[in-house]
Amino acid sequence: MTKKTLQIIGGGMAGSEAAWQAANAGISVILHEMRPDVGTFAHRTGSLAEMVCSNSFRSDDHEQNAVGLLHWEMHRAGSIIMDTAYAHRLPAGGALAVDRDPFAEAVTAKLRAHPNITVVAGEVSALPDGPAIIATGPLTSSPLAMAIAAETGQDALAFFDAIAPIVYADTIDMNIAWEQSRYDKGETEAEQRAYINCPMTRDEYDAFIDALLAADKTEFHEGESAGYFDGCLPIEVMAERGRETLRHGPMKPVGLTNPHDPLVKPWAVVQLRRDNALGTLYNIVGFQTKMKYGAQTSVFKMIPGLQDASFARLGGIHRNTFINSPTLLDDQMRLRTRPHIRFAGQITGVEGYVESAAMGLLAGRLAAAELCGRRLAPVPQVTAMGALVHHITGGAEAKSFQPMNVNFGLFPPVEGLKAGRRGRKDRYKAYTDRAKAAWVDWLGSPQADAA
Repeated sequence: MTKKTLQIIGGGMAGSEAAWQAANAGISVILHEMRPDVGTFAHRTGSLAEMVCSNSFRSDDHEQNAVGLLHWEMHRAGSIIMDTAYAHRLPAGGALAVDRDPFAEAVTAKLRAHPNITVVAGEVSALPDGPAIIATGPLTSSPLAMAIAAETGQDALAFFDAIAPIVYADTIDMNIAWEQSRYDKGETEAEQRAYINCPMTRDEYDAFIDALLAADKTEFHEGESAGYFDGCLPIEVMAERGRETLRHGPMKPVGLTNPHDPLVKPWAVVQLRRDNALGTLYNIVGFQTKMKYGAQTSVFKMIPGLQDASFARLGGIHRNTFINSPTLLDDQMRLRTRPHIRFAGQITGVEGYVESAAMGLLAGRLAAAELCGRRLAPVPQVTAMGALVHHITGGAEAKSFQPMNVNFGLFPPVEGLKAGRRGRKDRYKAYTDRAKAAWVDWLGSPQADAA
């Protein structure tokens, strides 16, 4: 009996996860990745599942946080992304941060070793004629983006995503900075010290904001509009919204005590998070930027403790392409006009590594079931996976559709729970308990014959 074949275009988080899930279901997978033949400004390697922005999968709290719950659901489903992330975990308090290069190398090795997966290097510029998943992510190449736009009959939507800089740890002045996770989160000493903090006085903060606002910025090409995703705003865009915005955002000084001067509370604090297992690299948390390189160096060296810093990578900005999924996709994540094609990952309008991989996991399972003549039951909307896929395939308002992280606002409410902040802890626990039970039931539910 000849194996069914599924083409997957894009070897990022979503494509890698989709390939793993489909291959484990007995499907022959051809995984197309244009790197290293065709590079992007953001990627540094030819590895699959390369992390190009943060090295964090965000909160790992699966009882009080929606993304942590998504971690749990993916892990229960045999996720290659989550299992490899846990194997390459770095101290990061309550967050799941990973050593990015060994993580990507391990995912790549597992996929290349799988007997049902063939990895093919090279750019795909047209929509496939056979069963396929398009998971090309925010840096979809122009030819394929044009093919998608031609098929959907509308221009591709876009916003601009920014990358935070990375600093060499041994160039941070620890006579000024100190190690501490906010509110000392983390069970071990290493987790509690996963962050380095750089304090600012009010005068230093004001001077920093002035320099930030005056710095040379990347200009957009004519005809491009800058509709940023609120979860990844460049710091200068935040500063333009008000001088106090950064101090109440990524530079908030709460939950920290400066051991160099414990009686004085900083006016603002810049946090750096460990970026590799060796502890030699730290990324500046929340400091995505569209400043030009020369301006970045001078402005960031105004931060106390970073006056002599050397940068392993400066920040950057890129166009992020995504489709209007509520209009274009059905509840099986298929393109309505070409139902043999599914979409997964950031191109569907989810935001974040975890959400992208989750949609890859689901697309891979849906495609594998269909190729085997079966149909999976709809994922319960009370799960994190179900809430997210429901949002992008019909729950969101199509006219105002924008990229979305998973959050409890996407979940159906649990009746009888106290509303407001005082009841939030019990409410979130009820959400997660309900979701876990429903997810386990869904994973074990029988598949129906396809119509």
